[in-house]
Amino acid sequence: MEVVPLATAAEVARLAADIIEELVRRRAAADGAAVLGLATGSTPLATYAELIARRQAGAGPDYRGVRTFNLDEYVGLPPDHEQTYLATIRRELTDPLGIPPEQVHGPDPALAGLPGAGERYEAELRAAGGIALQVLGIGTDGHIGFNEPGSSLASLTRIKTLTARTRSDNARFFGSADAVPRHVLTQGIATILRAGHLLLLATGEAKAGAVAAAVEGPVTASCPASAIQLHPHVSVILDAAAASALTRLDYYQEVWAAKPDWQGL
Repeated sequence: MEVVPLATAAEVARLAADIIEELVRRRAAADGAAVLGLATGSTPLATYAELIARRQAGAGPDYRGVRTFNLDEYVGLPPDHEQTYLATIRRELTDPLGIPPEQVHGPDPALAGLPGAGERYEAELRAAGGIALQVLGIGTDGHIGFNEPGSSLASLTRIKTLTARTRSDNARFFGSADAVPRHVLTQGIATILRAGHLLLLATGEAKAGAVAAAVEGPVTASCPASAIQLHPHVSVILDAAAASALTRLDYYQEVWAAKPDWQGL
């Protein structure tokens, strides 16, 4: 795991955008088939805006061959609801980047097929050859995707019930916590760990405790994000506030400052 403590949220967004663009360019040079896993919380939005701005300025790569898979989806929203995660990611990223809609995927929350929705999404991910890079946020309680505390570290895509805390965190998108759906389909922790590269982004003091538990605490279902410690290729990119509770912060800063220019993330 590489922990990268930066000063500001804007720096986090720029570095994360660099990493994503490098992968897209590298895969395009090889076979044109970059597969990205996308998170749809608040933290990645600055990175997505940075990617769009670069693309619109003519500096970004060609995204037409990219395929994307969302981490999760609400259950119970009308298909045309603006807060479905498929609508959100298309609005906030993939449409502006020029990724064809048919290459943008998410778990299918249709009630008629809900019992087998997790298995179908797992099959889609396998058929795509797996996710090359998975963008992650982290909840204030340490959840990743919608794997709440207590989720099995061996879990696959499935339906989950959201805690009151998570619904409260997401109320800003719906106007009130009561309007946030109670259930979601989410990639499991084991599903997330299959991605080739995990890119966890966190900004703001509210995330500091969860970041410290995930990066420096024990690997435990009580902090689902701590499972990233089991992955061989993880980049945790933080602003100063999100990094403020790390006990080894000086070490991470020293390692980042001394990182060779040729050695990428």
